Amino acid sequence: MYKFTIGFLALSFSVNVLAWGQIGHRVTGAIAQQHLTAQAQAAISALLPNEDLAEASTYPDEMRSNPDEFWQKKAGPFHYVTIPRGKTYPQVGAPEEGDGVTALSMFTKTLKSSNASKEDKQLALRFIVHIIGDLHQPLHAGNGTDRGGNDFKVNFFWHDSNLHRVWDSELLDQRQLSYTEWALRLDRKISEQDISNWSDINPQTWIAESVKIRDEIYPTETEISWDYLYNHLPQAQERLKMAGIRIATYLNDIYK
Repeated sequence: MYKFTIGFLALSFSVNVLAWGQIGHRVTGAIAQQHLTAQAQAAISALLPNEDLAEASTYPDEMRSNPDEFWQKKAGPFHYVTIPRGKTYPQVGAPEEGDGVTALSMFTKTLKSSNASKEDKQLALRFIVHIIGDLHQPLHAGNGTDRGGNDFKVNFFWHDSNLHRVWDSELLDQRQLSYTEWALRLDRKISEQDISNWSDINPQTWIAESVKIRDEIYPTETEISWDYLYNHLPQAQERLKMAGIRIATYLNDIYK
């Protein structure tokens, strides 16, 4: 019964939650691609020929309908962490079924292993890119009460939505830009000082940042539009830039 419950919850979460959506994840991958060292670039190209990090970034979401037990019962919790308000990740830790932090550690070990198969390393690399992006979406550090904002219903620009969907995709969609346009706009605004400030590969740092933002983004009214976009789209853009730099920094460290 317990195993069934975990599997059901993981599947329920995976069906309803896609951090950053396709556009956001591809933006983080495209930014990261521009900040890889030559050594990391060569290793990644050998592992994923004819596939860049923007394409790799969405793979774990695209596989959610795969009937294999790994995707249906195990991989769901890899996309998020749960931190109740007033707590920190070290205080609560990971649940028995794992979470984004434990998955990142597991896939990092696989990518560094001399014994892992090429197929396992390909999966590990795709998940690493994806998870780092996920952990920078504030509502993927959920408070444990509303499924990462999925149950917090809002009316966004006069259509029914929820807070998680707003942050996954609708903030970005308001500008009607492709992921390549977003990546170009954001990457050219990243300074050398930004890179220095953001080059922290400890996921607990990213999570603490996301939790702080999460606790500030719940609107007091359910009807949200231009004011909410004005106040929070810059935050989303900043998190995308930071995720891109940290994906690159993390991979550069693996392949140093």
